[in-house]
Amino acid sequence: MDATELAQMGLVGWREKVAASVAGPVSERTPLADEQVRAVMGGVFFALAVYYVVGTLRRALTAARS
Repeated sequence: MDATELAQMGLVGWREKVAASVAGPVSERTPLADEQVRAVMGGVFFALAVYYVVGTLRRALTAARS
């Protein structure tokens, strides 16, 4: 399993549909392949999910300390 496949694993449900609709036009305008565009989007969605979870945990810990 390479990094492209790993990043694409995060694309499920509506995220997969968004990536599928964007990957074609982006790959036509850039030197990236369809799979690479999907991998980038999967990585972005994963990073956003981590960001939201960490933010929620920080707020919960701050509230628990007060």
